[in-house]
Amino acid sequence: MTQTTTTPPGSNQAGDKNAIRPFHVNFPEAELTDLRRRINATKFPERETVTDTSQGVQLATMQALARYWGTEYDWRKIESKLSALPHFTTEIDGLDIHFIHVRSKHENALPLIVTHGWPGSVIEQIKIIDPLTNPTAHGASASRVPGSC
Repeated sequence: MTQTTTTPPGSNQAGDKNAIRPFHVNFPEAELTDLRRRINATKFPERETVTDTSQGVQLATMQALARYWGTEYDWRKIESKLSALPHFTTEIDGLDIHFIHVRSKHENALPLIVTHGWPGSVIEQIKIIDPLTNPTAHGASASRVPGSC
């Protein structure tokens, strides 16, 4: 993914490390090719000695997962979904923090921050953005609408 250096209106000066900076999603093809090559080159261990998961994730499961990520996962589809949202970064306590800021379509909406932890990702939460910011489009009331995700 790539980050621009343009500072949006209303944020701090461009040279301020705490400025809010636009962030653009971009998966370079060369990096995806290298990732697929490394996944497909994985050297797997011997099959587990038990028929259950008492020794961890089974080899067949890991091989199927690697096959999916190495040959089937549609990076361009998720890149398109992510690119449709407004992404930003800012520095907090020395760390670059990425966030998506979507305003509600409803006036006086309650601001809301949604976070995720490891090993989750923002991709798992894309599906809740529209229902939270535009609940009337999903059959809900606008009476207690969150304002931002």
